[in-house]
Amino acid sequence: MTAPTLATRQTIVQLLSNMQDGKEIRSYLQRFSTVDQSRFAVIKIGGAILQEQLKETADALAFLHTVGLTPIVIHGGGPQLDATLKERGIETPKIDGLRVTDAATMDAARDVFIGENIKLVEAVRAEGVEADGIVAGVIEADYLDKAKYGFVGEPVNVRLGMLRSIVKSGAVPILTCLGIAPGGQLLNINGDSATRAVVAALQPLKVIFLTGAGGLLDKHKRLMHSINLASDYEKLMKADWVNGGMRLKLAEIKKLLDTLPMSSSVSITTPQGLVRELFTHGGSGTLIRQGEAIRTFTTKTRLDRERTTELVETAFGRKLKPDWWESLDIHQVYMSEKYRAGAILTKIDDFIYLDKFAVTEEARGEGLSRTIWRQFTKQNPVFWWRSRTVNNFNAFYNDMATGCVKRGQWTVYWIGETDFARIAAIVERIAALPASFEG
Repeated sequence: MTAPTLATRQTIVQLLSNMQDGKEIRSYLQRFSTVDQSRFAVIKIGGAILQEQLKETADALAFLHTVGLTPIVIHGGGPQLDATLKERGIETPKIDGLRVTDAATMDAARDVFIGENIKLVEAVRAEGVEADGIVAGVIEADYLDKAKYGFVGEPVNVRLGMLRSIVKSGAVPILTCLGIAPGGQLLNINGDSATRAVVAALQPLKVIFLTGAGGLLDKHKRLMHSINLASDYEKLMKADWVNGGMRLKLAEIKKLLDTLPMSSSVSITTPQGLVRELFTHGGSGTLIRQGEAIRTFTTKTRLDRERTTELVETAFGRKLKPDWWESLDIHQVYMSEKYRAGAILTKIDDFIYLDKFAVTEEARGEGLSRTIWRQFTKQNPVFWWRSRTVNNFNAFYNDMATGCVKRGQWTVYWIGETDFARIAAIVERIAALPASFEG
């Protein structure tokens, strides 16, 4: 099947543009389209997802292909292999978390992975999109320790030419976690190791893990929308509520991101949430980036005036009034170290007011906005802000706010306030504030 025609792609973009997040979707699509298509994304699909959500997974992959984006797909088959080994009466001990793979186990793994690969390829093709299944040949491997683990491999090389050829032909490459050793022997490769090898070779913009949980959960079992490794990693690794599995996953993701450019990121989401995770600021899973440290200021003394002003004007696309900086009475400022995202909170009368929440277009796709939002809302459980009713960022605000009221060109938002009389008075006070921008 050939790549989608320009007319097809434009039709889909037009349909998406009619959605609330149309501007965001167009922005992300443009960004993803700037990289070589073999470097757009590597998607790792667990065996449980193939068992339970095969149709939803195929739908998501077909959608991406239809808008001109071709991911490299790697799938596992752990639960299926467990069932097959049990049926065949084969016991396989694990050492250091790796399945010891003798000849009988290797035969079972080959049969399972071939079967799961065929199922996924056929499911994607059923959606009208060409897919090429690759059981082995892309990942070259060597024995990890034959005496200890048997036919378990460690990736030593990834044949990028084969992947790029498939992408260029207009098909989605779908790989198993089987490697091939010198002489042609198949080796069983740990899913994370296989993914890391392909990612290190391709240097993709996105790395995506499709899971049933759809992301990482915090201590209250709520979804963590974003993790900024620069500011969050050490705290998470020390937290007593982070269990061994999550700690291992975070360490693996950090190791993976350490091999990639700063512009790359990892997303953990569900098949149904994949499109929203990729194409909207709010996302639908957990976005993990290397990120930037977030600095807190309580005065303007150490805050860079020129860079702060530039950030606000760039983010809003408008010129600030000449007296804005001088009239700014800071309560707190949360600023990324490179001044690409920041929150400026002031105090008006007896309430805290979010004067500016400024994020560059690039940083909106990096999770910096959510990192900063999470930090200052934790320190300020009750605060207020306003936004022009036509602001595209209001979808995010609507999700976050306790309540909101429209007043003319403004929508006034608040978090944490429950006194209705106080709400009414403060809404009118905020709606009457002078504009910060010229014109």
